[in-house]
Amino acid sequence: MKINANGTEISVILSDSNQEGDYISLTDIAKKKNPRDPAGVVANWLRSRNTIDFLGLWESMNNPNFKLLEFEEFRYASGANAFTLSPQQ
Repeated sequence: MKINANGTEISVILSDSNQEGDYISLTDIAKKKNPRDPAGVVANWLRSRNTIDFLGLWESMNNPNFKLLEFEEFRYASGANAFTLSPQQ
């Protein structure tokens, strides 16, 4: 399925179960900012302390298995210039 946001087509992957929720393609959104290197846009977004704070809040509200102590390590490190975070992490 695709949605159109201000002229940009964004893929949406619908979940097979009601418990998992749906997924929106960050790559499609990043292509609007930099069509040649959307992965770079996502990587830079994942380095931002604001993004890390948002992800922590989201997880604490929606994930009963969220590991707050492990998250605090990411949050603390996010202020460093050498900090990186991948979607897998």
